[in-house]
Amino acid sequence: MVASPRKGVKKKDVHQAVVVRTRSAYRRIDGSYIRFDDNAVVLLEKGKLDPKAGRVFGPIPRELAEKGFQKIISLAQEVI
Repeated sequence: MVASPRKGVKKKDVHQAVVVRTRSAYRRIDGSYIRFDDNAVVLLEKGKLDPKAGRVFGPIPRELAEKGFQKIISLAQEVI
């Protein structure tokens, strides 16, 4: 059996997503800046704040927990 990574998402479909990493600098409340090497999003279920995926790769900023995305934080490898 071969895994098909795009089984639930087609290229032409429009989905809601949360931006979890950006190359442009983001200013935190304490005045420090955070910047990542790439841009990344997590696709969400329709009408919910739950992620469509079962895994999230790479670091995730801790600001997502403050905004109510606890499930994404729990799936992340690293929270910074």
